[in-house]
Amino acid sequence: MASKFAELAIDCADPVGLARFWCAVLGYEVLHQDEEIVTIGSPLVPEGKDRPGPVPPLLTFARVPEGKTAKNRLHIDLNPTDREQAEEVRRLIELGARHADVGQGDGVSWVTLADPEDNEFCVLATRCP
Repeated sequence: MASKFAELAIDCADPVGLARFWCAVLGYEVLHQDEEIVTIGSPLVPEGKDRPGPVPPLLTFARVPEGKTAKNRLHIDLNPTDREQAEEVRRLIELGARHADVGQGDGVSWVTLADPEDNEFCVLATRCP
């Protein structure tokens, strides 16, 4: 038996604000919230419900005192499901993302963005419903 990817923990200054951004990006909802930690997840997978197939991982935002100092060593790749890449990039920028240069160069098929706390993520070109 192998392990299951269940959750990604993200250090941040404002867990509530960053959770709000990622809920809007992913269509997630807040599952737990206190002063220091906010956990979000898919509303399609209720806690404790058995479901065959892949289950989207939770995201947990934990307040830390230090800020981000370098490029992420791990990042999220998004795959638009109901719109083309350019439309999704516009939507994400309207939500508070910004373009980010991490040395990706020209001619790549993905678009690199950063969330409101400068965590890089990519928007892939291929749509997957």
